[in-house]
Amino acid sequence: MRLLLAEDERSLSKAIITILEKNNYSADAVYDGEEALEYLKTGNYDGLILDIMMPKRDGMEVLKALRNKGDRIPVLILSAKSEIDDKVLGLDCGANDYLTKPFSSRELLARIRAMTRTQTDQPSSKLQFGNITLDRATFELSSPAGSFRLANKEFQMLELLMCNPRNLISTERLMERIWGYDSEAEINVVWVYVSYLRKKLTALHADIQIKAKRNAGYSLEEIK
Repeated sequence: MRLLLAEDERSLSKAIITILEKNNYSADAVYDGEEALEYLKTGNYDGLILDIMMPKRDGMEVLKALRNKGDRIPVLILSAKSEIDDKVLGLDCGANDYLTKPFSSRELLARIRAMTRTQTDQPSSKLQFGNITLDRATFELSSPAGSFRLANKEFQMLELLMCNPRNLISTERLMERIWGYDSEAEINVVWVYVSYLRKKLTALHADIQIKAKRNAGYSLEEIK
């Protein structure tokens, strides 16, 4: 899952990005409202963490601009403003949640999981397809035959596939969502991680598989 963080306090931004990456999110950081809107034009994000007080365009302006053009990306507002009226304004402008600074990393992660569940139509943190379960809170991949704790890129790749079962996802999209636009990684790294995941699914006696379509991409399918 790829998130955009719009926070102009660079030390806090760096700390949040570290938390996100340690918890198997891909994340990009921007430092003003205009830059946030430019990044969001790609449509390549699953959620936005948005500070209120930012240069050029503040968080409320960004939020209103997104909602006015029909962009329904989940938005979590971060703000030092803790008054009820501030929270009501943020939620009424279209935010999905509002978190007051300072906050704990556990609460931040829980609120991110909660606001992004609607994107996958999943009522909990667990993704299920066939006899395979992926727990987004613990990064555990499991079946009745056993379990593995997935590493960062493995988790992100399988999460994307399980959120879009039976849908073909291009290799380029996997690169953009997991490694990012600025990555120096070669595109064959996608195949390497697909290979890792296939071995784990086989070990778990999965009744699903990652299928490749030549020169097109990958999809998660039931084994028939």
